Amino acid sequence: MRRLATLAAVALLATPPLAAGEPKPLTPGDPAPAFSLPGSDGKAHALADYVGKKAVVLAWFPKVFTGG
Repeated sequence: MRRLATLAAVALLATPPLAAGEPKPLTPGDPAPAFSLPGSDGKAHALADYVGKKAVVLAWFPKVFTGG
């Protein structure tokens, strides 16, 4: 879970500044926020589904199937 929080923090720190009233980005060591994402299998996968697992890896491939 700690690794996921670190990965989430790195991803959020790479985003542009937030507008007023939006939550602040995570910092290393913060718990990962609850979220759900669609998988390539067509199902929604929530972070809560993986609580207690040894590791969770989020991977994305922006150029897959784009011809570029």
